[in-house]
Amino acid sequence: MEQSLEQNPSRPWVEIAELASAGNWSAVRRRLRAMSEADRLYAVSHLDTEALADLLEGLRREDAADLLDWLPDAQAANALDEVDPQTAAEILDRMASDDQVDLLARMDESEAVLAEVAPESAEQVRELLRHAPETAGGLMASEVFTIEEGADVGTVIDRIRQHPTFASFPIQYVYVVSASGVLRGLVQLRSLIVSQPAQHIAELMIVDPASALATASLAELEDLFNRFEFLGAPVVDEKGELLGVVHRSAVEEALAESAQSDHMKSLGVVREELRSMPVWFRSRRRLSWLSVNIVLNMVAASVIAAYQETLEAAIALAIFLPMISDMSGCSGNQAVAVSMRELSLGVLRPNEMLRVWGQEVSLGVINGLALGILIGGVAFLWQGSVALGLVVGGALAVNTVVAVSIGGVIPLLLRRVGQDPALASGPVLTTITDMCGFFFALSFATLALGRL
Repeated sequence: MEQSLEQNPSRPWVEIAELASAGNWSAVRRRLRAMSEADRLYAVSHLDTEALADLLEGLRREDAADLLDWLPDAQAANALDEVDPQTAAEILDRMASDDQVDLLARMDESEAVLAEVAPESAEQVRELLRHAPETAGGLMASEVFTIEEGADVGTVIDRIRQHPTFASFPIQYVYVVSASGVLRGLVQLRSLIVSQPAQHIAELMIVDPASALATASLAELEDLFNRFEFLGAPVVDEKGELLGVVHRSAVEEALAESAQSDHMKSLGVVREELRSMPVWFRSRRRLSWLSVNIVLNMVAASVIAAYQETLEAAIALAIFLPMISDMSGCSGNQAVAVSMRELSLGVLRPNEMLRVWGQEVSLGVINGLALGILIGGVAFLWQGSVALGLVVGGALAVNTVVAVSIGGVIPLLLRRVGQDPALASGPVLTTITDMCGFFFALSFATLALGRL
């Protein structure tokens, strides 16, 4: 029954599923170990939710936890929802606290799983879940090694050796705290290793190290790690008490996911989608956005219908209508991107719409004139018609001003009314630029109809 991986390199997940369904777990483990991390992720991610849940239940808990570390969070959480709560709790127990929180926050059966966890650990996880996902508190790990003021190096090293989880997680620093848990400083592991056992910890301690409040945003964490070459930064509450540590790798991963999420939303993929999910489920999610987009496009198309006679009389204009709407849309999307970025960094607030509008209008006039002259010149050279060049160039120039001014303001307006700018800005801007572009071009053409 055991077919070598090399004999079936294109569909290894089929072989894994067959071995798992037959209960041949030793063969499953050998197959997985024979793969590189990239091949293992590729193979396991192709399993459907039920097959992946069976695989997680059949593997050793450590192996299952390691597997979940590499899978997309949405797929891992869906599979864990299908696993027996006690088994799921045992798997999560082998993972770092920040990874546990990432999965539990996405699970439907998170409370059932937490009910199987020791009360103290469950309360610790619930505390982490209370923090917003893209904050220092939401990204931090609670696995930190602390020592109270007054200890010597020998005592610290002895405690490190006895610490049950020290070797399992990427701990780089020993944090010095007061009796009430307030962060006083930190000591690098290297400093401990090269120091004498009797040396006082205060002599090695970096006093008042840079830290992040639990409420610090992703942009603030990015700035912190850009300013300091830390592998991790301590996270504290308003009283200065140490809560955990946020690792540089966690921040970098969150930044990449945030950028990817915004890009996906701009394309109408509202929530994380994987092809391992049911087809009807994925279809329903996409249609919810596409159906709205149809209505918006019908509004834009109605402008063309209103000027049908003009378009029939100046058929050459039809060639330039898509160019006018597309170029204006590109300019508007640039304005949207800048506003989105400034909002995420906290350097722009929704009540600054008038300032943003004024700045974008100024820029739009310059770029609109430049683009209008360019496309107007092309229209003149192609048809030899000054009127056509003026109509096309004028329409693009005016529509560019409209596009950038609205594009800069839309994210602020949507944020102000509690909507997601990343999701709604694109469709709204596209509809406006299409509608206005068609209107300006066809209106100008109607005025100059006898000369086209």
